[in-house]
Amino acid sequence: MAHANPTSRLTGSRLTPSGLTLEPGMPICQTDLPLDWYQDEFKPYAEEYQALPDRTPETVLPWLDRYVRPAQDHFGDSLLLLAHFYMGGEIVKLVERYGGAVSDSYALALQAARNPEKKVIVESAVHFMAEAVAILAHDDQQVWITNPKAGCTMEMLAKDHLVMPIADQLIERYGDDLMVIAYMNTSGRLKALAGATGGAVCTSSNAHLVVDWARKQNKKILFVPDQHLGRNTAWKLGMELDKLVTLPDPQVHASNYSLTDGTIEGGIQALDRAEMILWGSYCGVHTIFSAAMVGWWQERGWKVLVHPESPLEAVQAADGAGSTDYLWKAAMNAKPGSKIVIGTEGHFVRNAAAEAGKRGVEIKHLADIPDPSFGSAGCGCATMSRNDPPHLAGMLDLLRLGQAPDINLVQSGDSVDEITARRDRLSGEEQGELIRDAKLSLERMIAITEAGA
Repeated sequence: MAHANPTSRLTGSRLTPSGLTLEPGMPICQTDLPLDWYQDEFKPYAEEYQALPDRTPETVLPWLDRYVRPAQDHFGDSLLLLAHFYMGGEIVKLVERYGGAVSDSYALALQAARNPEKKVIVESAVHFMAEAVAILAHDDQQVWITNPKAGCTMEMLAKDHLVMPIADQLIERYGDDLMVIAYMNTSGRLKALAGATGGAVCTSSNAHLVVDWARKQNKKILFVPDQHLGRNTAWKLGMELDKLVTLPDPQVHASNYSLTDGTIEGGIQALDRAEMILWGSYCGVHTIFSAAMVGWWQERGWKVLVHPESPLEAVQAADGAGSTDYLWKAAMNAKPGSKIVIGTEGHFVRNAAAEAGKRGVEIKHLADIPDPSFGSAGCGCATMSRNDPPHLAGMLDLLRLGQAPDINLVQSGDSVDEITARRDRLSGEEQGELIRDAKLSLERMIAITEAGA
């Protein structure tokens, strides 16, 4: 087969050039996982990778070619490789090199539905992203994840067994007046909850559109799971912030409380007054950012842009805030000589710095302040980094051989333990109900977003 253009990136449902490249001679930035973290089927590939003399493209790419190219020839144009911007190391560059595509979670979710000729979809990202693809996929498409233990700390603090006992109490009290808005960083089970309550999914790029749509229906909103994106969206829309109620930290209280037992600050009266109720989850990568960090760089002439999963104070102080797509475009479209600081996941910032630097644009990570009093450094998403070259090589080779482990096949409603890889899979009837409701919530998001665009 003729391999696809290796320098493409998804925007909406389209592919556009990103320019991500692997520089000759430069080490591929990937910390090897302990061998015990690999599934048994993947250990031979990991052992080979760890035995390579170095991590430069001159060494790694010929090794990867031995597995990726035969799989591409075997599956032809029916194969689609996907990765998220936050992927660790150089996986984003590797996926694009082999004709795949890299983008934010909104664009990734649409790819199966809008590319029906792609029957075998392999995603290097976290589980909720692959599941979103699977929910919208056609019946003859399969979605595979390179590492089923690749999760999201924010989503781990909003598992359905944590959220549902509280959501049930809220629905019992407010009935049809309550609508759930589920951030993309949730399982299909919570996306189905959003659909069943007349709500929708949102991403960081369209949260303001989705929440504005919900407000126009005079609904009380339960926003799950990221409290910071919810708060920043409310501020962006001009909502009265004293009408927000943040539910307790799920690490402390789990779901073992009643709405009326005093655990919630302000109690039931605050909930009754609330326009939006925020689940108490957050992203560990983004919560370190502060207004003081933003000010340190601004005082030295830098423009500061942050992701809206950051605390409100950092967003208010910054020169701009937006999704990974917004941040990437800002870096790639900046004029030569620009100096930009980005507050988001560390791998993303390093890739942006490398690409923008070729055009004379200087990019720094918001937390990389050379002042010991701040005591911080740019952090990457460790769970996404569980997808590495051995996982990509092994997944494609095992698929070609017809030996791919079933645990790597992603179906709607699957819940996978990020430590043990134990999977809970719904029955066929339960899957059907979940797909119906979760697809509704995703389709509402798409309709709202495209109308807003």
